Amino acid sequence: MDQEKMNRLRALTDLLNQYRREYYDLNAASVDDAEYDRLFDELAQLEQELGAQMGNSPTQTVGWPAKEGLAKVSHHIPLLSLDKTKQVDELCNFIGDQSVMLMLKLDGLTIKATYEYGMIVEAATRGNGDEGENVTHNVRGISGIPSQIPYKGRLVVTGEAFIRPSDFEALQDTLVDSSGQPYKNGRNLAAGSVRLLKSKDCRDRRVTFMPFNVLEGFDWLPTKSERLKQLRGQGFQPCKYLVSKRRITPEEAERAIGQLRDYARDNDIPIDGIVASYNSIAYSNTCGRTGHHYKDGLAFKFEDERFETKLTAIEWNPTRTGEIAPVAILKPVQIDGATVSRASLHNLSFIEAMELMPGNRVQVSKRNMIIPHIEENLDRGKFDLGRATLRCCPCCHQPTRLLKENGVKKLFCDNPDCGTRRLRQFVHFAGKKAMNIEGLSEGTLEKLIGWGLLHDYWDIYELDKHKAEVMDIDGFGEKSWENLWDAIQRSRDTTFTRYLIAMDIPLIGRTASRALAQRFHSSLEEFESAVVHGFDFTQLPEFGETLHQNIHQWFQNEDNWYFWSELRNHVRVAAPSAVQKAAAPDSPFAGKTVVVTGKVEPYTRDGINAKIESLGSHAGSSVSKKTDYLVCGENAGSKLSKARELGVTVLTPAQFFQMAGE
Repeated sequence: MDQEKMNRLRALTDLLNQYRREYYDLNAASVDDAEYDRLFDELAQLEQELGAQMGNSPTQTVGWPAKEGLAKVSHHIPLLSLDKTKQVDELCNFIGDQSVMLMLKLDGLTIKATYEYGMIVEAATRGNGDEGENVTHNVRGISGIPSQIPYKGRLVVTGEAFIRPSDFEALQDTLVDSSGQPYKNGRNLAAGSVRLLKSKDCRDRRVTFMPFNVLEGFDWLPTKSERLKQLRGQGFQPCKYLVSKRRITPEEAERAIGQLRDYARDNDIPIDGIVASYNSIAYSNTCGRTGHHYKDGLAFKFEDERFETKLTAIEWNPTRTGEIAPVAILKPVQIDGATVSRASLHNLSFIEAMELMPGNRVQVSKRNMIIPHIEENLDRGKFDLGRATLRCCPCCHQPTRLLKENGVKKLFCDNPDCGTRRLRQFVHFAGKKAMNIEGLSEGTLEKLIGWGLLHDYWDIYELDKHKAEVMDIDGFGEKSWENLWDAIQRSRDTTFTRYLIAMDIPLIGRTASRALAQRFHSSLEEFESAVVHGFDFTQLPEFGETLHQNIHQWFQNEDNWYFWSELRNHVRVAAPSAVQKAAAPDSPFAGKTVVVTGKVEPYTRDGINAKIESLGSHAGSSVSKKTDYLVCGENAGSKLSKARELGVTVLTPAQFFQMAGE
């Protein structure tokens, strides 16, 4: 195949479509008919000679048929997403010793194109991965999808339909979405354009297609890059990629990422990251998948993208500790496919530093692709601390207290009978990490407290005294009562860890409770005796002076002592299991602190921590100088970088299980 001729074919297709747009849409032709006809004939000759033509070729696009609706298409090879990271170290850890393709992560809509006997037979969106929508009619309106190719075998390619940033800039002021609002970004416009019912309208949106993978076809080639390279001779313009030949360092990875970013910028290609994919097809096929993504690829996301919106109000919510937490109420904005309308404002110091007032224009991101966060206030200069400071609790209307601790200003409600604060405390007590009373939701608790049936936590375990009253509550019947009471009964059998979490001692969560369970053999009596005799909790792993003081100060309160003792009359705390008692002294993890980051299948986080503790080690929550091992699973986070900085031994899950004797 003459590559120069194929390049000329693509260039002529785009040039002639530009001339057609000028003539039909802009009424401003830049060439005369004779020149247009000459180029048209040259294109027709090339298409005949090469046996290829683009889907939007002027030789094939007479008329633009409309569709009444989009039919569903099943993907017999699921089109799954990719797991993501923002850490270069994690990217290198994923690559390991394998050869990978580092490729642009195009920012648009994924399309699958299927060819048989050299003709396109179907184009479909990814949809939910298992089922998409048939958009074959729009092939004529998308630049970069050939309707006829030289290859006569079955060929299935996946790629991205996108709109170049320069084209989006030209289009965004003339088009509106289904809600009548201007499109916020090129990704949304591309997705809407591909799914239009009229292919002429799709063409007018200037959508471009670039393939990034060959799902079927060219079976004799063993690598993804070789198969992708073959697409050039079929009339495609594949996505830009680099291929590694050996293990690469973080510095080399950063240089490659920079090179690809520069290429995308210089060629007007919208991207939101880089994709690393194992190049060997045979090896990729051994990696497996989850319900969400294949495990042979990892997306490296760039810094959090910022989106402009408006802060419409600041909502204040009392927490179970008495602190009143501020929340930003935002004009809804689309970020990473989700609508964001709320974001934490942390505390009064954050509001003051950002000079935030309702009505301000703000920039919002989703940090680590998960948590909405206000990054900047675009309307600084009008801040008034007095107006921003809440004077009374929004629930009980008692005066608030301003506390400045370690330089941070926070607002508190000190009223122990504050309804919202008390409700949050009950929610914590009944929650999954604490007493785990299934079905005792915040809504149900609010009704029970409102009817005066719950005053103290142990009232939950005596609720049968008020069965008739409970069943009078709207939404309750005999079956609802039975389900609730059964869940309460099941929660009576609990563990040392859950019991301690239920106490709600400041900063004593699952990790700290597990450490205390291990030190005091899951015995409430041993722990209670340690408190009475002034035990120094700082000698435990990851326990500092703050946790030490929190425990002793909590038990200095007579009401807390009463709560601790009274609740024990209603529950049964399990003795330590035989496995815990017999933590193998010859285990290489005995007496060590082991931290886990990422997913370690088939375990949940609780499950792997329980496994660690069964080996006689402490399951830590953060990496420090006291950490002995970091088990680095799939989709590891920043703990990996911290471990490398501190020289902590990093284990793969396979290495961990091997050392553990599995």
